Amino acid sequence: MTNDHIRITPAAGIWVVRAGGAVLAESAQALELREGSYPPVIYFPRGDVAMAFLEETGGTTTCPWKGQAKAFTIVTKSGRIETAAWSYETPKPGVAAIAGHLAFYPGKVTLEQVQGG
Repeated sequence: MTNDHIRITPAAGIWVVRAGGAVLAESAQALELREGSYPPVIYFPRGDVAMAFLEETGGTTTCPWKGQAKAFTIVTKSGRIETAAWSYETPKPGVAAIAGHLAFYPGKVTLEQVQGG
């Protein structure tokens, strides 16, 4: 199985994730993953994410192209946002660039490009 329909490139500019009144991530080194006709997904390097706000849910999902993803819940003073982020800890070789990165569900957080590239 090949993953020729997935393209990973540096995400232009600076990207920010906000939820529960907190900035959860800010990065100038984010990656943009485009997969077929799906909307692009921004992956943040783990070092640019405030991991203190995230806890693993214990749940996983499997993508035939990317591998197994761990799910994360956001915990802030405002409350919990269940299954709001995911990470491919050991992605398949064709998408290895996203290892050590997290992505967030846009409907559960505010995801924005704050400075263009």
